[in-house]
Amino acid sequence: MFDQAVKELAQNYSVTELREALLSLVKVKGQHITKAIDIKSILTPYAAEEQEYFLLITLNSSHEVIKIHEVTKGLLNRTLVHPREIFRRALLDNAASIIVAHNHPSGSVDPSPEDKEITTLINESARLMGITLLDHVIIGADNYYSFREDDSL
Repeated sequence: MFDQAVKELAQNYSVTELREALLSLVKVKGQHITKAIDIKSILTPYAAEEQEYFLLITLNSSHEVIKIHEVTKGLLNRTLVHPREIFRRALLDNAASIIVAHNHPSGSVDPSPEDKEITTLINESARLMGITLLDHVIIGADNYYSFREDDSL
């Protein structure tokens, strides 16, 4: 019965629509974030994607999720992102802090030089905007990498 329901959903909805519905079922709004593993569990639907997604999680002053945004959808191994897309959403959500995340379709969570560069740029921009960048998390199929936990932020 469950298998049939899944097949019907897959025929009638796009993967993006199904993922957004799944995220809404997780009840992330108001969820308190304390560590990177919390992000990994929230963003599990992105771990198996064949394209890279760059995501923004906006948080209130108590580190509770306001909203999750898909900032960009990229190619197999990269996506373009600019701080203005991130901070426009953060300001509209009245976020006190943010977490950015993206998936690596390859499964490897080792940060690329581009990942390190964009993290530095977002962190510098966040300081200027008065919004705290709490972490940048890279999600793989079975694991994750946290710039904060690695003391790279």
